[in-house]
Amino acid sequence: MLLWLVIAYLAVSIGIGLFAATKVHNARDYIVAGRHLPMMVVVAMVFATWFGAETVLGISATFLEEGLIGLISDPLGASLCLVLFGLVFARPLYRMNLLTLGDFFRERYNRPIELVISLAIVLSYLGWVSAQVTALGLVFNVLTDGGLSANQGMLIGAAVVLVYTLFGGMWSVAMTTFVQMIVIVAGLIYIAWLVSDMVGGVGVVVEHAARAGKLEWLPALSGPDIIAWMAALLTMGFGSIPQQDVFQRANSAKSEGVAVWGTVIGGSFYFLFAAVPLFLAYSAVQIDPEMVTRFMAEDSQLILPNLIVGHMPFAAQVVFFGALLSVIMSTASGT
Repeated sequence: MLLWLVIAYLAVSIGIGLFAATKVHNARDYIVAGRHLPMMVVVAMVFATWFGAETVLGISATFLEEGLIGLISDPLGASLCLVLFGLVFARPLYRMNLLTLGDFFRERYNRPIELVISLAIVLSYLGWVSAQVTALGLVFNVLTDGGLSANQGMLIGAAVVLVYTLFGGMWSVAMTTFVQMIVIVAGLIYIAWLVSDMVGGVGVVVEHAARAGKLEWLPALSGPDIIAWMAALLTMGFGSIPQQDVFQRANSAKSEGVAVWGTVIGGSFYFLFAAVPLFLAYSAVQIDPEMVTRFMAEDSQLILPNLIVGHMPFAAQVVFFGALLSVIMSTASGT
């Protein structure tokens, strides 16, 4: 039953994407949605593009292993990137009326520089997209209880994303992402509410994490530790600014103001909402410590999905996996 509901959700996503494709009449519509997107949609796209599988599964697993000190690059550095882009770069780039970030490097420098930079940007996305496709395979493998291999799940998930993205471009991405953001936020808040009841409240989890030293986020006062901390922050915080996905979302806005504040609000909301999967994952330590110990030794990214499957009612499982698929597809389609 759960699998069929997920399949229905995927079909709805494809339907929304194909409907959005009817709005595409030229290259500008396809690449930047004709620069017609309102504030809420820009915020949704910025947030949902970065709130991917690594945030729900990867970052939460890292938090269990290393605490907040292991999350300096993402979500802290990633949020810094989005806020800086919005405040410093969104307005001047929007005024240039470009289609791609490569166009900026061609106008500012020359054609060879544009090609080199564009190639570098494309290559930088390979790992990012691979992570989303791998996560899709993992979800289908869990949902079918091993009936579908991870590789088969990856092929199915990638095909779904490609269908609605290739046909409708940015219009499809915008409309599906807006729906997916609603599912993500509502779904994870609902799951967090259920988990909170199971563990006795948010304060109990926070207190337990603090006693375990998981809430320490500043480096030790030594040169190597400070340098490593700054490197983790700035590599993502500065290094991800010249990326097509960030630029494209701001450039699809209907005005300069929407481009600026949509990016800033989306980045800020990403930083704040990333706390939800951290709370869910650490709650598992109190709900089922044996399961956490087992998967910490095998694959810590499986802790959260197995917490949901093993301890949540059917309705909560539907909501969680719907939200997880939304998380993954919104990031995959955005890149």
